[in-house]
Amino acid sequence: GPLRMSLGSLGVLDDLELIEMPDLYSVSMPDGFRITLKPDKDQVISELEEKFPHEKEAIHKFFDLAYKYANQMLGAFVLYEYAFKPAGEVLDDIFSDPLLKAVLSVYWGYIGLPPNRISFAYLAMLFFVYIEFKPFHINGGSQALSNAITNRFLSHGGTARFNCGAKKIIIENGAVKGVITENGDRIAAKYVVSNASQVTTYARLIGPEHVSETVFREMGGRSLSTSAFTMFVGFDCEPGEVGITETTNFLLQNVAATDIVLDRMKRVDISDDSMLLSCYDVADPDFSPPGTCQASIVALKYGKPWLSIPPTRYHKAKFRCAESMLRRVEDIFPNVRGHIEELEVATPLTHMRYLGHPDGAIYGFEQYTRDSMFFQPGRYSPIEGLYFASGWIGDCGFQPTLQAGMAAAKSIIKKLSAD
Repeated sequence: GPLRMSLGSLGVLDDLELIEMPDLYSVSMPDGFRITLKPDKDQVISELEEKFPHEKEAIHKFFDLAYKYANQMLGAFVLYEYAFKPAGEVLDDIFSDPLLKAVLSVYWGYIGLPPNRISFAYLAMLFFVYIEFKPFHINGGSQALSNAITNRFLSHGGTARFNCGAKKIIIENGAVKGVITENGDRIAAKYVVSNASQVTTYARLIGPEHVSETVFREMGGRSLSTSAFTMFVGFDCEPGEVGITETTNFLLQNVAATDIVLDRMKRVDISDDSMLLSCYDVADPDFSPPGTCQASIVALKYGKPWLSIPPTRYHKAKFRCAESMLRRVEDIFPNVRGHIEELEVATPLTHMRYLGHPDGAIYGFEQYTRDSMFFQPGRYSPIEGLYFASGWIGDCGFQPTLQAGMAAAKSIIKKLSAD
């Protein structure tokens, strides 16, 4: 949908192979419950009606509301009653079955907060976009997207430096003057676009002496998003041999209240956490060599508890959680352990190290209803010439991050034209 249009405007679509995924997602529980939804509105409704016949009228009401809201939002006319209403409240108003509410709210994991903490707008738009525009996978993964954009940038005369971090953004008289790299090179520049968090940019790359109190006060009013405990697994078989028949699999242990879900995310240990298992080999048989497949399993975890673990106990905690996660996967797919060929684990500290994000936050600032798309602070900085382009500005995810970069670029081009 909108992401495809953005990629088209950048001129990189011809360099990408997009593979359509046949499913929206499946939800599985250890008691044998399983439901698979396809990217087709009628199929979604009929499948839900079959599993939850006592909620038939409510199911129609929910999707009528979600579609009405999404269409009006795309047309810039918003049902504000629902724009500012938490998704959990809307689900509670419409449904009585807690399992059905859990099935319909699993997309909250893509935002990083449970249903009672995010705007209904996100849930409605996610269903509408994935059903109507279909879910797609990029052949070669996200690296293929990065390569395509970089190649386009280079073809227009751009210069890219790899394995070279920025150490300092030079500020003089409230304006950007350039960047000092970690190698000590000084690069003069009138404009700088930072894809680091505002926290890192202002506190480390610039320094408090160049930043107004207002900026720090605004950041202080927001909280860091969750990080993740992630397991990357390589199997010596095709996905169907271990029972993985959908690309996107939400694994639920039970149906829990929002406060319980948040409590789980703030614990180090993994027990009854909700998890997401993704296996792109299902939709893309060439994703792995013949006779093999790979999966990533994610449980959302805040980074702060991991920061308090003494270094001498870190690896023990890491592998204890990995074993717990693997057992949870075995509850749904009993034969996976015997087919594991490679396994790598990433904790919130791993994500912090690779991303450079405070606490390893993978979704930037938390997207509470009060901080939703309707109240975003914008990608501009009071420092002249400084722009932001990342999941820390506006909403998080592939599409919003890409559009944040495009918006920053357009703003700079406009400035250059005026100069």
